[in-house]
Amino acid sequence: MADHIKIRKAPGTWTVRAGGAVLGESSNALELSEGDYPAVIYFPRGDIAMAFLDRTDKTTHCPHKGDANYFSVVTKSQTLANAVWTYEDPKGDVARIKDHLAFYGGNGVTVEEI
Repeated sequence: MADHIKIRKAPGTWTVRAGGAVLGESSNALELSEGDYPAVIYFPRGDIAMAFLDRTDKTTHCPHKGDANYFSVVTKSQTLANAVWTYEDPKGDVARIKDHLAFYGGNGVTVEEI
Protein backbone atom coordinates (compact mmCIF):
# COMPACT_ATOMS: atom_id res chain seq x y z
CA MET A 1 0.00 0.00 0.00
CA ALA A 2 1.18 3.47 -0.66
CA ASP A 3 2.88 4.63 2.52
CA HIS A 4 0.56 7.60 2.74
CA ILE A 5 -2.69 5.53 2.82
CA LYS A 6 -3.90 3.92 6.04
CA ILE A 7 -7.13 1.94 6.44
CA ARG A 8 -8.55 0.94 9.79
CA LYS A 9 -11.90 0.01 11.28
CA ALA A 10 -13.63 3.27 12.16
CA PRO A 11 -14.28 3.42 15.90
CA GLY A 12 -17.90 3.64 17.03
CA THR A 13 -21.06 3.79 14.97
CA TRP A 14 -21.38 6.07 11.92
CA THR A 15 -24.39 7.44 10.11
CA VAL A 16 -24.98 9.19 6.80
CA ARG A 17 -28.02 11.41 6.17
CA ALA A 18 -29.32 13.44 3.26
CA GLY A 19 -32.53 15.35 2.67
CA GLY A 20 -33.84 14.45 6.12
CA ALA A 21 -33.45 10.71 5.50
CA VAL A 22 -31.01 8.33 7.14
CA LEU A 23 -29.22 6.61 4.25
CA GLY A 24 -27.28 4.27 6.48
CA GLU A 25 -25.79 3.46 9.84
CA SER A 26 -22.83 1.21 10.48
CA SER A 27 -20.59 -0.03 13.23
CA ASN A 28 -18.48 -1.75 10.53
CA ALA A 29 -17.32 1.35 8.65
CA LEU A 30 -13.71 1.85 7.59
CA GLU A 31 -11.65 5.00 7.99
CA LEU A 32 -9.21 5.75 5.18
CA SER A 33 -6.48 8.33 5.76
CA GLU A 34 -4.48 9.51 2.79
CA GLY A 35 -1.59 11.92 3.25
CA ASP A 36 -2.72 15.31 4.50
CA TYR A 37 -6.35 14.87 3.36
CA PRO A 38 -9.08 14.58 5.99
CA ALA A 39 -9.97 10.96 6.84
CA VAL A 40 -12.86 9.49 4.84
CA ILE A 41 -15.43 7.06 6.22
CA TYR A 42 -16.30 4.14 3.93
CA PHE A 43 -19.63 2.42 4.67
CA PRO A 44 -20.28 -1.22 3.77
CA ARG A 45 -22.84 -1.31 0.94
CA GLY A 46 -25.03 -3.62 2.98
CA ASP A 47 -25.47 -0.86 5.58
CA ILE A 48 -26.69 1.74 3.05
CA ALA A 49 -30.23 2.14 1.67
CA MET A 50 -29.22 1.77 -1.98
CA ALA A 51 -32.74 2.81 -3.10
CA PHE A 52 -31.65 6.43 -2.44
CA LEU A 53 -28.66 6.12 -4.79
CA ASP A 54 -28.58 6.43 -8.56
CA ARG A 55 -25.45 5.35 -10.45
CA THR A 56 -23.99 8.05 -12.69
CA ASP A 57 -21.58 7.89 -15.63
CA LYS A 58 -18.85 9.73 -13.73
CA THR A 59 -15.58 7.91 -13.10
CA THR A 60 -12.23 9.09 -11.80
CA HIS A 61 -8.86 7.41 -11.40
CA CYS A 62 -6.55 7.37 -8.38
CA PRO A 63 -3.09 5.92 -9.00
CA HIS A 64 -3.14 4.35 -5.51
CA LYS A 65 -6.73 3.11 -5.23
CA GLY A 66 -7.87 2.55 -8.83
CA ASP A 67 -11.00 3.64 -10.68
CA ALA A 68 -13.88 5.19 -8.76
CA ASN A 69 -17.53 5.02 -9.79
CA TYR A 70 -20.13 7.52 -8.58
CA PHE A 71 -23.74 7.68 -7.42
CA SER A 72 -26.09 10.60 -6.91
CA VAL A 73 -28.26 10.76 -3.79
CA VAL A 74 -31.93 11.18 -4.67
CA THR A 75 -34.11 12.74 -1.96
CA LYS A 76 -37.72 13.97 -2.06
CA SER A 77 -36.61 17.53 -2.66
CA GLN A 78 -33.38 17.26 -4.66
CA THR A 79 -30.75 15.16 -6.37
CA LEU A 80 -27.23 15.51 -5.00
CA ALA A 81 -25.15 14.74 -8.08
CA ASN A 82 -22.10 12.50 -7.70
CA ALA A 83 -22.23 12.73 -3.90
CA VAL A 84 -21.08 9.13 -3.40
CA TRP A 85 -18.08 7.22 -4.69
CA THR A 86 -16.92 3.64 -4.58
CA TYR A 87 -13.95 1.58 -5.75
CA GLU A 88 -15.60 -1.55 -7.12
CA ASP A 89 -12.30 -3.13 -8.12
CA PRO A 90 -9.70 -1.38 -5.95
CA LYS A 91 -6.00 -2.04 -6.19
CA GLY A 92 -4.78 -4.92 -4.04
CA ASP A 93 -3.21 -2.76 -1.36
CA VAL A 94 -6.56 -1.10 -0.59
CA ALA A 95 -8.80 -4.10 -1.25
CA ARG A 96 -10.55 -3.57 2.11
CA ILE A 97 -12.59 -0.71 0.61
CA LYS A 98 -14.19 -2.98 -2.01
CA ASP A 99 -17.99 -3.07 -1.55
CA HIS A 100 -17.86 0.16 0.48
CA LEU A 101 -19.27 3.62 -0.27
CA ALA A 102 -17.91 7.04 0.70
CA PHE A 103 -19.95 10.25 0.79
CA TYR A 104 -18.99 13.88 0.17
CA GLY A 105 -20.05 15.72 3.30
CA GLY A 106 -21.73 19.09 3.01
CA ASN A 107 -24.23 20.22 0.37
CA GLY A 108 -27.00 18.32 2.11
CA VAL A 109 -25.05 15.19 3.12
CA THR A 110 -23.96 14.61 6.71
CA VAL A 111 -21.55 11.88 7.80
CA GLU A 112 -21.01 11.65 11.55
CA GLU A 113 -20.18 9.37 14.41
CA ILE A 114 -23.17 8.79 16.68
